[in-house]
This record gives sequence, C-alpha cells and structure tokens, in this order.
Amino acid sequence: MDDEARTQVDADPGLILQKLDEWVDGFFRLLPNIVVALVLFALFVGLAWFVAWSVRHSVRSKSRADLAAVLGSVAKWLVIATGLLLSLTVVTPSLRPGDLIAGLGLGSLAIGYAFKDILQNLLAGIVILYRQPFRDGDQIVVDGDEGTVEHIETRATKIRTYDGRRVVVPNYDIFTGAVIVNTAFEARRTQADFPIGLDEDWARAVEVARDAAMGAAGVVDDPSADAQAQEVADFAKVVRVRWWSAPAQKDVIATASNVRLAVERALRDAGFTLPDRRAIHVRNEDGAARGAPDG
Repeated sequence: MDDEARTQVDADPGLILQKLDEWVDGFFRLLPNIVVALVLFALFVGLAWFVAWSVRHSVRSKSRADLAAVLGSVAKWLVIATGLLLSLTVVTPSLRPGDLIAGLGLGSLAIGYAFKDILQNLLAGIVILYRQPFRDGDQIVVDGDEGTVEHIETRATKIRTYDGRRVVVPNYDIFTGAVIVNTAFEARRTQADFPIGLDEDWARAVEVARDAAMGAAGVVDDPSADAQAQEVADFAKVVRVRWWSAPAQKDVIATASNVRLAVERALRDAGFTLPDRRAIHVRNEDGAARGAPDG
C-alpha cells in the first residue's frame, strides 16, 4: 500500500478538550434540574410507600391480607413510575409528558406482548383475590391436581398435595379453567355400595344400612345419611349408602372408613350375607355387565 492510499486520522487535542468542556458546562447548567429531579423522585418514592401502606391498611382484613399485599404493591409501582416520568421532564424541559407517554404507548405494545403471560397471571391473581372463589387453607382440585391452598401470589397459586408435594398453578389457568373447591361448604357427601344376597330382604337391608351410617363417627346429622336399593347384580343386590361429613380430606377419609365398618358390621349382625365383590357384575339398562363400584 503506497502513501497516497493510506488514510491518516489526526487527533486534535484542542477539539477533544473543547468537547469535554461543553459537556462539563452542560452538566453544570443541568445540575439544578438534576437536583430538583432527584428530590422530586425521592418524594414520589416516599409517597409510593405511603400509598402502598394506605392501600394495605384499608384493604387488609383476616381474609383479605393477600389482596391487600398485591394491590399495595401495584399502587406503589404506579406512583414510582409516575415520579420517574415527571423527574425526566424536569431534567429535560424539552421533553413533554405527552410525548413521553406517547412513546411509552408505542413501546408498551412490544412490552405487553413480551410480558403477556406475566400480565395475564397478575390480573387473574388480582381478580381471584378480590372475588375469593377459594382462600388459603381451602382444598381444591385444578386440572387433576388436588390439595390444600398454601398461598395465592400475583403470578401463581401454590397448592400442597395430600402426599406432601407442592404444585404451582398459574393464576390465569385457574381463572379460565374449572376449579373444584372441596371445602366451600360445611359438609361434603360421600357414598359407598354394599352387596347382599339375591334372596335376602332388600328393604330391611336398606333400613339397617341407613341406621348404621347415621350412627357412625364423623357423620353429620343434617343433612342426614340415607340408603337406597340401588341396583341388581348377577350375584347380589346392591344397597347404596350416602352420608355427609366435614369437607376436609382427612375427615372424609376417616368418616368413610367408620361408615364402611359400621354398615358391614350391622348387616352381618342382622343376618345378611355379603357376597364377594369380585364376583359381582351390575347390569346396565342395556343388559351389558359392568363391575359394581367398590364401596
């Protein structure tokens, strides 16, 4: 490469110093605005904490603590964002709030799309906490997962399963899907089937089974337990017993055990025979055989 084709870059120290001097002068000219902006932003941060505390204090109650925390956090960050916007307009007077909001409006499309799932879960969490279809401590079923609600957060709901595992379910899935709340009411119904011989007194067996279920530990008085002559199987008649107990899973299981033991004992004491359930096939209306439900 010859000297004529060679490009030379000359650094002029005078120009560099002049540029630095302009930057320093610009900084000192903006320094009062920067100080005012920092003070303004600090005031808004303090205001944000006060607003958050006020929202939590006004919404908080025994059953609204989670909602108070979420609304307080949302209010705090909205106030902080407002303070940041105003502080920027103080530092740069040429920047008008309208222009800044318009720019944010265009950018919010991309931000909203990028954080769509987060925003959906946040809004769904707020609605769940406000409407309270269930609360902490309730036992629910969501998409086949069943357990006790530990905590409802802004993004997801934490469920502790009965075998000691944790399931984290996004709030949007809960909001748009079906949720079974097992502990929504004071009592929960359970049923079991008991077979007796084909030649035995069906009406008397129903009466014996009902009385035994009503006296079992854990069965509530209202609604009361009942029994029905349900179906005829190949080798047995079926007595279906239904009863109500406390809705928690441990109470349902314990009461079901008590009822099964009490009814089978009462039927045997009354002289009824209980056929082997493995040999029982209940007939459908079309005549097809199916296995009888295991009580």
